[in-house]
Amino acid sequence: MSALEIQNIRKNYGAVETLKGIDVALESGEFLVLLGSSGCGKSTLLNIIAGLAEATSGDIRIGGRSVLGVHPKDRDIAMVFQSYALYPNLSVARNIGFGLEMRKVPVAERDKAVRDAASLLQIENLLERKPSQLSGGQRQRVAIGRALVRKPQVFLFDEPLSNLDAKLRLEMRTELKRLHQMLKTTVVYVTHDQIEAMTLATRIAVMKDGRIEQLGTPEEIYDHPATLYVAGFVGAPPMNILDIKVDNGSLAIAGSDLRLPLPDRFKAVARNGTRLALGIRPEALRLASAEPSCRHALPVRIEVVELTGPSLSSRPASASKSSLPALRRAPRSARVTQRHLRSTTRRCTFSTRPPGAPASHEVIVQTVGIHQQKRETASRNCHLCVESNGQKLGHVCAGNHALRHLLAASRLGWRRRWACRVGNEG
Repeated sequence: MSALEIQNIRKNYGAVETLKGIDVALESGEFLVLLGSSGCGKSTLLNIIAGLAEATSGDIRIGGRSVLGVHPKDRDIAMVFQSYALYPNLSVARNIGFGLEMRKVPVAERDKAVRDAASLLQIENLLERKPSQLSGGQRQRVAIGRALVRKPQVFLFDEPLSNLDAKLRLEMRTELKRLHQMLKTTVVYVTHDQIEAMTLATRIAVMKDGRIEQLGTPEEIYDHPATLYVAGFVGAPPMNILDIKVDNGSLAIAGSDLRLPLPDRFKAVARNGTRLALGIRPEALRLASAEPSCRHALPVRIEVVELTGPSLSSRPASASKSSLPALRRAPRSARVTQRHLRSTTRRCTFSTRPPGAPASHEVIVQTVGIHQQKRETASRNCHLCVESNGQKLGHVCAGNHALRHLLAASRLGWRRRWACRVGNEG
């Protein structure tokens, strides 16, 4: 049985049709991201699921039960809002437990649920503070904690990270992914940020003008876009779209003498003279001078070069009328997955040595796909490897309690100090 079913949902505001027949079914534990630009109808659909708006027609079923006309509090859902919606006069603990308090849950049970949620989100030390004393990331954790204590069938997130700066967004993205992997709950998440969609979702519904353009896994959306809109919307830099024409069994690029072979799967349907669109991802382009064996080259003039850290992006002006908006060099660090998580290695030296260790150790701190901004985040995601004279002595997966004291590493630009417990490898 599906945890959530959206059946032919339509929504009209007068003569304007905002949602035009949405059909989606989610299995238990799925993470669905509704992705699209502003005004595409994604927040309207989320509000209909939550019961904050009524559908003109169609049905919403949660756990096999139709919830149309059911009050939001009786739908077995929990929602995290973009604006946090915390009560400024209540402590963090009371904000987290407020929903349980309104349901007359016994105090002992409520306090345990609050402590469990705070422990999961690692905000135990903030329970007595007021929201005005918290950072943006901490407030968002409190809002998530308030949803967690409900233990609903479906979690709803309405652009929860859009108010955070880039560093906090990255940190909270990691938190949400970790929570979903631990709790295995069903999530519907609204965003216009394709990076959030690609990194968090098990499936993505790309929306445009009240319709779902494509529904699929992140890999399917990225590698096999169903429409030109999806091809241009997902990807940074976006996919290059070139006008081409079938010409005697080959593909002729408009305004260029370049000919490309026609793929076998299109030979039966593409007639001579048929006009098509050719999509090329920036990472598929290479400098022809660097690959002597290259058979297909298009002359361009580089106008802008953008260094983004792990990659170098160029925006060329084509000599023809065809548009090449972006050319990207291979990543400067190793690609781990298709979602572009990268591994970086940094080195520093112990200023103090563990008991029984040689006088000087080399410590390799390895992180995957995260920024080290807050101690609690870094301590969950770092892998510390201890070496001496090139020989690996041991390693530590730095969990919640691994980073105990302080290690000086100022030459790396870290103002914190770090220390770790050396354990035997294996």
